[in-house]
Amino acid sequence: MEPHNQRNLAIDIFRGLTMALMIAVNDVWTVNGVPHWIEHFATMEDGMGLSDIVYPMFLFAMGMSVPLALDRRAQKGYSAESTLWHILKRTFALLVMGVFIVNAEWDVSSTVGYGKGFYWMFMVIGFFLVWNNYKQDSKWKTPLKATGIAILLFLAVTFRSPDGGLFQAHWWGILGQIGWMYLFCAIAYLLCRGGKEWVLAAIWGILCAVNLISAPMRGGSTLLAHNFISDFANALHLGNGHSTIMALGGMLTVLAERRMEQTPSGRKVAAALCISASLAVIGLATHRGWIISKNLGTLPWCMFVSAISVAWYAILRVLEKHNLTGWFKPLRPTGTATLTVYMIPYFMYVLYWFVFKLTPPEWLGGYLGFGKCILYSALCIAVAWLLEKLHIKLKI
Repeated sequence: MEPHNQRNLAIDIFRGLTMALMIAVNDVWTVNGVPHWIEHFATMEDGMGLSDIVYPMFLFAMGMSVPLALDRRAQKGYSAESTLWHILKRTFALLVMGVFIVNAEWDVSSTVGYGKGFYWMFMVIGFFLVWNNYKQDSKWKTPLKATGIAILLFLAVTFRSPDGGLFQAHWWGILGQIGWMYLFCAIAYLLCRGGKEWVLAAIWGILCAVNLISAPMRGGSTLLAHNFISDFANALHLGNGHSTIMALGGMLTVLAERRMEQTPSGRKVAAALCISASLAVIGLATHRGWIISKNLGTLPWCMFVSAISVAWYAILRVLEKHNLTGWFKPLRPTGTATLTVYMIPYFMYVLYWFVFKLTPPEWLGGYLGFGKCILYSALCIAVAWLLEKLHIKLKI
């Protein structure tokens, strides 16, 4: 088992590169004519673009982090009760942020006295005030947190959508979904660690089966139109299981690597590539009955993204072993201050669209346009780096 003070650099790089790419593909809507392979594919379009693999790979990275983070807490002497409270607090924070962001995606009624830009800006300010990584002895910690809570409560109470709707959870949003997956995976690991990790593999298999009976097939029908298993999964915020399959896949990857701790590195890489190939084969086999669709969360999509994730993690582990990771240093905030980096675009869009009222030129499209999105991602990372230097960093 890795000592609690040792980070898995490959996971940091995996998570960081995924976040950097997520910001870039989320900015694609601001430019024209981006090549289709970069975009999200339509719901019934059989295939996946670059944008369709980013979020599930982030879930995979989250799953990889869970066993290491919880084991570090155990090695530091934290009790099971303390760890459970830690898990619940992190989940709550992600759910709250997710709901605020979902409401921010809607426009704001002109009757409330402020616009969408104001909402976005103070939403982000509230997040940083409440969940900043304050020094323990900071005398400003309590008043700043209280100010952040007041800001968020003000936005929640006064918000109205253009049709007069109140602040509400239309859906949990990306962060909310990550929160539910984190809660499920973290509690599952707490219950199964210490010799019962095979249960996690069984749960992964069961969720694959749930996905097959719940996701629409090529003809539009499902294997079981209505069933208790799917209802139970929905009650646990698992849907048809696709997000949890990704997250558990990451967790199982780390646990499998741990079981091979004394195995020569060459054999570890070979085993990872065999697992990746096996996942791809499952994807090909199920593709006969189900299309590849992110929006439908079909099993072929899950398997192909999982196959890519396992292979990519194996490559990063090799690079880490041979000290070939220096190129990641400029991107370090994406791996160690990931949530901060994720929030920066909301503030940047306020400046871009509402303060300076800038619009991208019509000719900025295609691969050149995607290049602009990559530069935008780099700018967000640079801002996060600067904030970290100023001791401003989200930590939940």
